[in-house]
Amino acid sequence: MNRQFAISRLGHKGDGIAEMPEGITHVGFALPGETVIAEVRDGHFESTKVLESSRDRVAPVCHHFGVCGGCHMQHLRHDAYLAWKRQLVADALAREGIGTEVQPIRHFPVASRRRAVFTAIRTHDGVRLGFAQRRTNRIVDLEECPVLAPELSATLKSLRELSAILAPRRGVVKIAALACDNGLDIAATNGAPVSEATRRRAIEWALAAKAARLSINSENAIETARPYLQAGIARVTPPPEGFVQAVAAAEQAMAELVISHLSTARKLIDLFSGSGAFALRLAANAQVHAVEKDGAALLALERAWREAGGVLKAVSTERRDLYRAPVTAAELNGFDAAVFDPPRAGAEAQSRELASSNVKRIAAVSCNPATLARDLRILVDGGYRVLSVTPIDQFVFSPHVEAVALLER
Repeated sequence: MNRQFAISRLGHKGDGIAEMPEGITHVGFALPGETVIAEVRDGHFESTKVLESSRDRVAPVCHHFGVCGGCHMQHLRHDAYLAWKRQLVADALAREGIGTEVQPIRHFPVASRRRAVFTAIRTHDGVRLGFAQRRTNRIVDLEECPVLAPELSATLKSLRELSAILAPRRGVVKIAALACDNGLDIAATNGAPVSEATRRRAIEWALAAKAARLSINSENAIETARPYLQAGIARVTPPPEGFVQAVAAAEQAMAELVISHLSTARKLIDLFSGSGAFALRLAANAQVHAVEKDGAALLALERAWREAGGVLKAVSTERRDLYRAPVTAAELNGFDAAVFDPPRAGAEAQSRELASSNVKRIAAVSCNPATLARDLRILVDGGYRVLSVTPIDQFVFSPHVEAVALLER
C-alpha cells in the first residue's frame, strides 16, 4: 500500500514523522520538509519516492545504504545530522527538567570505527559476511563499509576467508574484529566444536593475515603479539570480545572531559570500569578504585597497571554487579570523586547511592540519553549541579549518541 506523507520532523530513531489524522506515522528515509510516497516494508512505512526534497538531503556514501541495518542517516546533510543528534540529548534532558545547555557535539572522521562485529553464514553461493539487513536477520554481504577504520576495511576479504573456514553447515559465525594499536585482534564464535584440522587452518589464516591474536569460541588459538590499546601511559590488552569504545578518538575525547573535571581529586572510584579506559588515565594523578562485573576486564586492567612500571598511582579493583549491589553511600564517602560509564540501561541504583553520598565531583558517561537524563535527575535531586553535558558522536550515521555529563555537589 502506497501513501503520500508530509514530513514535519525527525524521530529519535531517525525516521521522518508525519502528523496524520489518525496519529503520528513514522516513515523511514524521509526528512523534515519533504513530501514523499512511502510503502509498507517489513511492517513499516519507508520512503520510495521523494516528491518534494529537503535541502538537507544528500547522496548516501555507501551503496549498501537502505538495505544494511548499520547506518540510518547517510541521506542527511552533516551539519543537520549533528544538530539532530545534539537535540536528542537536549530533548532527553528537558523531559527530566534538566536545564543545562548542551555543549557542541564532538564528532570524528567517518572512517574511524576500530571495532566491529560481523556475522557470516554459509550459503550455496559461498560465505556471506556482513551486518544484519534493516529490520531483518538476513545478512548483507558487505562489499564496502565507509565507517570502518582503514585497518578494518582492508580486512573484509580476509575475514570472509576466515568465515569460510569456521562457518558451520547450519548457523552463523560471529567475528569480532578490533584494530588494536599493534595489529588486529580477532575473536570468532560459531557455537560448535572445532576440529583440530579446522583449528590449524584458522591459525594458518591468522599467520597469513598477520593478526596479533585469534581466539575461537573464547579460547586463544594463536597470539603472535599481545594486542594492546593505549590508555594514557598504560597499554591495556582487552579480553577477546571485551567491551571497547568503538572509536579511539571518541574514547580520548570522553577521557579528556573526565580527567579535566576530576583533576583535583586524589582518591577516585571508577564504576562500571571495564578494562580501565578511564581508570588507567586517571591513575596518572590519583588513587583509583575500579569496580566492574566482568572479571576478565578487571584482570586486563590490573595487568596494564602493573606493567606501567610503577609510574601510575595505586589502582585497586573490585568485582561487583553494580545493578544488584551498587556501591553504597557509606562506601562512596571515602572518595573525592567518581566516574561511571554503564551500559544502555544506565546506573539508576548506583546514582541513588551517589546522590546520598558526599562525593564532591562526578563524571557521568552514557550511551543512552534517556537513562542519562534519568540518572542526572536523581543526582540533581540529591544536591548535585550539572555543569555541562557534551554529546559524543561515536556511531556515525546512526541514531546512537553518547554524552559526558559533569557534576559537582
